[in-house]
Amino acid sequence: MTFGRTRSVTLEGLAGAVVEVEAHLSGGLPAFMLGGLPDTACAQSPNRVKAAAASIGHSLAQSRITVNLSPASIPKNGSGFDLPIAIAVATALGLIRSDRVDDVVHLGELGLDGSIRPVRGVLPAVLCAARAGCRDVAVPVDNAAEAALVPDIRVHPVAHLADLIAAHAAGAESFGVTTTGTASRPPAAKPPPDLADVVGQEEARSALELAAAGGHHLFLLGPPGSGKTMLAERLVSILPRLSREQSIDVLAVRSLLGVTAAELSVEGLPPFVSPHHSATQAAIIGGGSTTVRPGAITQAHHGVLFLDEAPEFKAAALQSLRQPLESGQVVVSRARASVSFPARFQLVMAANPCPCGLGFGKGVGCSCTPLAKRGYLGRLSGPLLDRVDLQVQVPAVTRSSLAGPAGESSSTVAARVAEARRAQAERWDQTPWSLNSQVPGPTLRRRRWRLPPEVTTDIDRALERAQLTLRGYDRVMRVGWTVADLAGRGSPTRDDLGQALMLRNQGPVAA
Repeated sequence: MTFGRTRSVTLEGLAGAVVEVEAHLSGGLPAFMLGGLPDTACAQSPNRVKAAAASIGHSLAQSRITVNLSPASIPKNGSGFDLPIAIAVATALGLIRSDRVDDVVHLGELGLDGSIRPVRGVLPAVLCAARAGCRDVAVPVDNAAEAALVPDIRVHPVAHLADLIAAHAAGAESFGVTTTGTASRPPAAKPPPDLADVVGQEEARSALELAAAGGHHLFLLGPPGSGKTMLAERLVSILPRLSREQSIDVLAVRSLLGVTAAELSVEGLPPFVSPHHSATQAAIIGGGSTTVRPGAITQAHHGVLFLDEAPEFKAAALQSLRQPLESGQVVVSRARASVSFPARFQLVMAANPCPCGLGFGKGVGCSCTPLAKRGYLGRLSGPLLDRVDLQVQVPAVTRSSLAGPAGESSSTVAARVAEARRAQAERWDQTPWSLNSQVPGPTLRRRRWRLPPEVTTDIDRALERAQLTLRGYDRVMRVGWTVADLAGRGSPTRDDLGQALMLRNQGPVAA
């Protein structure tokens, strides 16, 4: 046998394609040639394969080997092709029967001693293999836990190249090693902070509940120490837990970033991502010079993206949020390819009233000039703030707030949020949307869902006076529907829309 073939997967973002890994032995001068648009890490696979093969007693030094990764027109990334190349070569050498590995997907990096090491992106790769109809996949032991999350596919954890070749040669039904239950069980997620820890701030807590119920974006403006960060961190504690499909989406992104199986969790807690204000545009939306990696907005998919000290972020990074906020995905374009990442997240921004943070109340302690104050909050552009449904001022905590009763716990608020989301799911059943924040404005303004003029009087007047854009008008209506859902009403009243309008008109412009 001079020809061997097996399968692997190449990823472009979270999307993948099944690759046929072909190996051919021929006469001539010794060589190991690899084709099929490999990147730098993949192009180094022949050296690792030769060293690993020599370590297990099969020298390739005198062989002329040609390996093709088909389709050859698709770029191949990473060191995960080491294992399928080694198996294809072993088949060409006659160590393994061809029908044994033709339809098996192999993923893994080879050590020089023949050990099989974990690689990034195993979960999305196995998802791609399952969608392509593959039923058997061999992965490194450390990646077995995440691969096992994919239904309807047999996962074979492998630890050493010699053991895998021997198992294939023997025709064993299961060619993976046995893992212990503790090694494959993800750890329990750390419980999020409780909303009861927040002192006072009734209006901000109400806005946080509205944001959770309808999936609305939130902007918190207030002095240092008023509880803006505490509120933002507790948003995930009142959001509904993720479904299994959503959890797999979140874990696929983490797998692509190289999170090990021991760090994965399927508890269903929405992700909370809080990048530092020095983050670049590529760190926020995704990018990279060679391999395009997901950014913070993709890591926050199905969860919360919190930008603390939002005016301190670079202008380009902030402006890059505008399109993903509308579409729920981001497309990173490069000269050779465009990669699409999911980005359905809730944005929470927090800012001080001025650079020194003391420009609240009478502003006695503030040392900022009016120009500095305007320039500071002016870094948050109007088009970006126009996409934020709830813009709330968070006052400084007073002594009376400390003496007041404790606020509601996260579990109490989460129960109301879950009930409001059930009402939205029933309303938008048989449509592409499930939350009020996702419904397009024209739909809300059509005959079936259009509210009577006596209900929309206040926001109609605000639109006529240019106090609202049409986008802002639609977003106020969405929040009004969420207010009604939390109150158990079938449709918003004038007061509901008035509350939504009030919660929108407290941002930097109003301040």
